Amino acid sequence: MSAKSRTKLGILIGVLIIIIVAGAYGYQYYTELGTSASMQTSQTAMQTVSETIASTTASPLILYSADAYVLESSALASAFTSSTGIMVAPPKGGGSLLLARQISQGNPVSVFIAVSRSAMQPTYLGNQSSGWAIAFASDQMVLAYSNSTSQNSAAASVLNEYNVATSSNSTQAWANFYNGLTSGDVKVGIGDPNADPAGFRAWIVLEAASNVYSSGNFFVNRMITNKGNVTGASAADLIAPLETGQIQFLFIYKSAAIAHNLNYLQLADGVNLGHPAYSSFYSQFSYQLAKGPQKGGLIALYITVPADSTDTANSLQFVVFVVKNYQTVLSPFGLAPMTPPKLYNSTTVPQPIQELVSQGYLKYSGTL
Repeated sequence: MSAKSRTKLGILIGVLIIIIVAGAYGYQYYTELGTSASMQTSQTAMQTVSETIASTTASPLILYSADAYVLESSALASAFTSSTGIMVAPPKGGGSLLLARQISQGNPVSVFIAVSRSAMQPTYLGNQSSGWAIAFASDQMVLAYSNSTSQNSAAASVLNEYNVATSSNSTQAWANFYNGLTSGDVKVGIGDPNADPAGFRAWIVLEAASNVYSSGNFFVNRMITNKGNVTGASAADLIAPLETGQIQFLFIYKSAAIAHNLNYLQLADGVNLGHPAYSSFYSQFSYQLAKGPQKGGLIALYITVPADSTDTANSLQFVVFVVKNYQTVLSPFGLAPMTPPKLYNSTTVPQPIQELVSQGYLKYSGTL
């Protein structure tokens, strides 16, 4: 082989070696790149799983609810968890004013649903008042009764007087009904006014009825004089005595009567505290509580996030969910929706709440 041929062969062999080496390095590079990408994908997946586990194992929201609305609050909480995955503990029920006092004393809470705007104010919530609350549904007072009520002759007479009053709608017929109700011959359950707003509202109903069908505070004084009322910690606590016949009637919210499958007597719009057209009329009446007079007004369900909520961010998310979905979730409970819900505030509200206003889901309605 000539020198020239050997030179060409050497060049060819060198090129082949370079190609082989380059191919080997290329294979290693792409293998490492694929491995790196695979590891990155795995790490991302693990992070996602970790975040999911963290969100599901985090402490659930603590929901305080007026005891008359525990079922409604539970329905809202369940729908919220199904939608977001954020857990909510079973609602803690009690009279709105009593719960507010417990929160003010430092009991841990995330979200508070009450049936009294007073319960959201510093008078009861103290430093835990956030300075804002949203009214999203209204209710009314009714008189519940049980199957055993008609077995009491005096109660059967009151039921008959009610039927006459509703069919004739005469002032005298309604006066006869309230005369029978406050006669002392039947026992009427009323929640503790200083703990349960349904209690002071029962007395305001009697005051309004006195004004419409008689004069002064006639039916209020008649009930007290005749010792016809039986007081319980809350209206909810008086359901069992009603069903066993220990009392014959019970002042309670319409939604609560429906939720507990109770028979009830629908009261006239002018006295039941549930018709928006009569709001100014209701406000003419009041009941003296231990912390001062409580004026009458339209019954409304309120929601807020207390100042030291255990989880402010998720609690605000719960409030946003309620405002956007309460009509659908609460439709079976007999509540009248407020469209749109009303925002009462004496401070600047959190950004998520401001956004609800700008989007038309809420309407500013005055100070808290």
